[in-house]
Amino acid sequence: MTITQFKDSDMIPPVLSTGIGRVTLRTLVFIRWIAVGGQMAALLVAHFALGYALPMVPAIVVIGSSVVLNLLAQSPRGLRPTLRGRDVALYLAFDIIQLSCLLHLTGGLTNPFTMMLLAPLTVAATLLNWRYVAGLTFLALLGLTAMSAWRFPLPWTAESFPQDYVYGLWISMALSAVFLAIYVYHVSHEAQKISNALTASQAALDREQRLSTSGALAAAAAHELGSPLSTIAITVREMERDLPPGSGLREDIALLNSQVARCRDILATFSRQPQQLTVTDPGLFGRLPLSVLVQLAAEPHRAERIDFVIAPEAHCRGREPRISNRPEITHGLGNLLQNGFQFAHQKLQASLFWNDAIVRLIVSDDGPGFPVHVLSRMGEPYLSVQHGKSPDGGGHMGLGIFIAQVLLERTGANLSFGNNDSAQRHATIVIEWPRSAEIFEPIVFPMQASA
Repeated sequence: MTITQFKDSDMIPPVLSTGIGRVTLRTLVFIRWIAVGGQMAALLVAHFALGYALPMVPAIVVIGSSVVLNLLAQSPRGLRPTLRGRDVALYLAFDIIQLSCLLHLTGGLTNPFTMMLLAPLTVAATLLNWRYVAGLTFLALLGLTAMSAWRFPLPWTAESFPQDYVYGLWISMALSAVFLAIYVYHVSHEAQKISNALTASQAALDREQRLSTSGALAAAAAHELGSPLSTIAITVREMERDLPPGSGLREDIALLNSQVARCRDILATFSRQPQQLTVTDPGLFGRLPLSVLVQLAAEPHRAERIDFVIAPEAHCRGREPRISNRPEITHGLGNLLQNGFQFAHQKLQASLFWNDAIVRLIVSDDGPGFPVHVLSRMGEPYLSVQHGKSPDGGGHMGLGIFIAQVLLERTGANLSFGNNDSAQRHATIVIEWPRSAEIFEPIVFPMQASA
């Protein structure tokens, strides 16, 4: 089966860490309308119900600026389906500045609603890359610092909030802003990486399935076209035999014969390529000996400079297991073997072991091995897994092993990674299935003779 090679960059959705396509302007506008309603309600209650003397005109002007921005954003010219990271950052920067100004007019850090300044930072850390998050966090810290030094006091400020307490509030809010931005950013983007990598692995499998389906259609077409093509060939030969000597049609008949022969060659090519069959074909996607499947998965990635050896270990019990030739197995094994071919110096070995309980495949090379500091994180997406660069000089983002692990674990496999050398060289990958997994042919025990 042909294993289609994918570059990591071909499978990474463009939204990762950029904000592109992650949020719509409609969402930000809706959230801002809620904020405007809450700010206006709090201002009116504090001024009229509680009797606080607040600078109402400047405060209403500040709130009105959010209303004006929302109206402009909702205009046909301003509304766009999605926002880029820079646009989201600008909208959130406005929210931070607007809220800082409103808090400055209503008590500064002594206002119990100061914690609302963390809301835009939370949104930013969820959607944007670290540069925008750092910039917005710095802007929030500037707002907090300004409010701690200059503010319109609330009635209780002078007697209930000494300046040292205000400084303590500043430190608390500043640390909260920094911690929240860093924590939410890392959690959100790790989750996004996992989601994107899973999407990439599913896309790889879906593409393999589509290629296989196309191959099946080609094989079916070759089979169906065989009979009419034979009829055409017989008819052309009879026409050639019945033509009188010197007929001007002989050149046309010769051309027809050559084209019929060409069609036969094309159909014969289809029939000689087993990778052109699909899951629905019991001939290919039945079960193959494990060594044959490993050879099949390795073939597209073979390098002439590397000696590839497939050998069973000693003490194997029973006959070699037959394993289902599924796309997820061949693609997963192909990714791991491709990694071995890229980093091996001279030799790549696939050792097989089986008994009544387990089936084990060990892939080991004589290359530099996995870095010790990343062994505990093997299988994570976007992780560079081997020392240095591959001989082909290609850049990789660590999706290959992640995709392989996801696909093989779906079949019941358990993967482990290590180095098979005292100097932490020679990368080794152990893939182990329970013998009872559905991908293997059931073990047939000989019937005991009746007494």
